[in-house]
Amino acid sequence: MKKLIFLFVLMLVFSCKKYIDKPKNLVSEGTMSEILADLAINDQATFMFQNTNLESGTRFVLKTHNVKPDDFVASFKYYVVEQKMSGIADDAQKILLKKDPKADQYVKDKIKKNLSPPVLSN
Repeated sequence: MKKLIFLFVLMLVFSCKKYIDKPKNLVSEGTMSEILADLAINDQATFMFQNTNLESGTRFVLKTHNVKPDDFVASFKYYVVEQKMSGIADDAQKILLKKDPKADQYVKDKIKKNLSPPVLSN
């Protein structure tokens, strides 16, 4: 009986532990949304202009927001594990739609027509 109680206590202790620790220099959710929006614009720029460098654009975006690459990666992992990334991505999409009103109308038309947001195919 004591072994059974010990086993349940042990399971309780390990089940309460977080899977990933909070990073030391955690990027705020708002800043993370702004960075993701800027990275999406950077990605589209490299799609439009084939000779551009995605890596240099990414470094520029992170430097603009005063975020180190390691801090961004650690924060990204943390938000994914904590299941907060969908909210951050939704905020990033709202930022993008504010920056480009034509895209906002395009998305609304696609949703109205297909009842789902547009998906880019490869």
